[in-house]
Amino acid sequence: MSSHHFVRDKQEPALIIANGADCSNEVLNQLLEWNPFVLVLDGALDRVLMKGIKVDAVIGDFDSINVSRLSVEDEQNIEWLVMEDQDSTDLEKGIRYLLDNGHKAANIVWSTGKRLDHSHNNLITVAKYSTSIALCVIDDHSKAHMLQPKPAKFNKYFTAESIISLLPLTDVKGIETSGLKFNLHQEDFILPERTGSSNEAETDGIVEIRFDSGILFLMECFD
Repeated sequence: MSSHHFVRDKQEPALIIANGADCSNEVLNQLLEWNPFVLVLDGALDRVLMKGIKVDAVIGDFDSINVSRLSVEDEQNIEWLVMEDQDSTDLEKGIRYLLDNGHKAANIVWSTGKRLDHSHNNLITVAKYSTSIALCVIDDHSKAHMLQPKPAKFNKYFTAESIISLLPLTDVKGIETSGLKFNLHQEDFILPERTGSSNEAETDGIVEIRFDSGILFLMECFD
């Protein structure tokens, strides 16, 4: 398994491989096909190398890293980013590195599915940087997009009955949607009383979402 690395101009999303539960090889291969820059958090490096993935950079404190699967040439071609800052997670360090190096977007895998606190904290980290870089968290069952408030709006084509959840991290005001089975018209999600779990696309076509303020995830969910 390897990244094709067709594009080097940072116009395609980078891929961050975190240290949670693995996703399927099918999902990973699809991302490697279209995400030319692969950044790995150091705790996941050994598992990544076992899959034969070509790695561009590794980030972390390197306190328990295993490079025995690398050739000397491979080691020389990888950027080793030693970051000992204990006030931020390795995922946050990785996102900051991509921002500092001109990347506009990133997909994130292996960031969910083990410890619930880590999964929750990773989503909060994504929210923290959502105004600076387009981020999407992906596993075998979901894609979590961080949406931007007004004046931005989210538009995407979905097939009919696609499961779409709108999950707030804060109170979200003035939500307006079209293309959903249960559309919202200038409505609010006030935590913890209301969220937007398990809505769905009404027909094949564009779903549009906009809102005035707050932090909101759109999650595509696959049973």
